[in-house]
Amino acid sequence: MTAQRTDEFAYTLRIPKDRIAVLIGAKGVEKRELEKATSASIEIDSKEGVVTLTGTDALNLYLCREIVLAIGRGFSPELAKLLLKPDYGIELLNVNDYAKTDRDSIRLKGRVIGEGGKSRRTIEELTGVHIGVYGKTVGLIGELETLPLARKAIESLLSGQPHASVYKWLEQRGKEVRKRQLTDAW
Repeated sequence: MTAQRTDEFAYTLRIPKDRIAVLIGAKGVEKRELEKATSASIEIDSKEGVVTLTGTDALNLYLCREIVLAIGRGFSPELAKLLLKPDYGIELLNVNDYAKTDRDSIRLKGRVIGEGGKSRRTIEELTGVHIGVYGKTVGLIGELETLPLARKAIESLLSGQPHASVYKWLEQRGKEVRKRQLTDAW
């Protein structure tokens, strides 16, 4: 009888300590659900904020890594688990790539969020992409087809484009995407 070879894959990543409790969930529910959904093992060093993921299925382990990363960047576990869908992805933008100073960074995050969250909400509605602003990053989770639209909109805002022109551009692109989806459905 020959021994079956199983390759084990691993990722080690660091997430903010204040996001560890969110990853674990009440009584460990979130961690267990994520382990079950991805067939991965999750080890957490809550003092250091280090998360080690291991498993034998490379694709599922990668998905687990992306979900942990999303939770670490401020997304709720429910939104992060959208990444389990095959047509969903995540993008992270570093606000400091557009900021010259710390004050600039705060101002730019404010541009993305908007007054009372209006800007963020508008982009989410026009693209169907979820936006999270946490620390120095803007995270995007959404369908692979509309993710680039949301990214371009956020990049435009971070580069100083007026909100109205960004929304107008998004509305035009959104119509094109919906039209393409309708013709593809036929």
